Amino acid sequence: MKFAICCNDDIKQAAKVKETLARLLPDARMLSIDALETGADFTFVIGGDGTILKAARFFAAHNVPIFGINLGRLGFLSQAGVNEIESAVQKIKNGEYKVQDRIMLKSGASVALNDFVVKGCAAGRTSRFSLKINGELLCDYLADGVIIATPTGSTAYGLSAGGPVLEPSLNAFVIVPIAAHTLSARPLVVPDSEKITVCTQKFVVSADGQEVYEGTDEIIIQKSKYCAKLALLDDTEFYPLLRDKLHWGISPLKC
Repeated sequence: MKFAICCNDDIKQAAKVKETLARLLPDARMLSIDALETGADFTFVIGGDGTILKAARFFAAHNVPIFGINLGRLGFLSQAGVNEIESAVQKIKNGEYKVQDRIMLKSGASVALNDFVVKGCAAGRTSRFSLKINGELLCDYLADGVIIATPTGSTAYGLSAGGPVLEPSLNAFVIVPIAAHTLSARPLVVPDSEKITVCTQKFVVSADGQEVYEGTDEIIIQKSKYCAKLALLDDTEFYPLLRDKLHWGISPLKC
């Protein structure tokens, strides 16, 4: 198997981790997150969730699995910490891993693994958004914006805006209004076969919080033909990850 090591050199500790991986994988190809290339069968990605999101969007189109090594904060998309690198590499060499396909979103030429976030262009003001599903008007929001997230992205911005957590293998999207000015606006989970349209006069859109562009009238968001391929160690499960990252089920400390 041909390995590649993709690194975000702007992150602390990245150089040290890259050296460790290079020692363990001497024939691996070295890549920068800002200059990604094809040619490998498997890619290790060093950085936080933002680095992994960028790598996932690129390698999805080439069917290349990625394995994240977390140097960020929560690290929902990463599978190993700094102290687990040697054991993780050995397990991957031994084939003790699985590849999980994660559905992605698209709008025009842009794709997102986590979410598309649509906001009005007037800073500090709410905007009116109309939501259509398969061309049929569903509702209007007076809100700061609307989040359309995948199950993978349900633990990101959508969660902080009050949306539900979706198990990653679900074939569904979640639509979450941001700071809606009505108590009747609730998050909505829809099948991933639906075509979602958000209409507003002027808007700014971000894909995974990284690619940002402006538009007018409407934006159409639907399932991408590509899936991100996340390599998970055989003993990786989603629900223990929730407990670990979000501290679910932990009683608050006594005062």
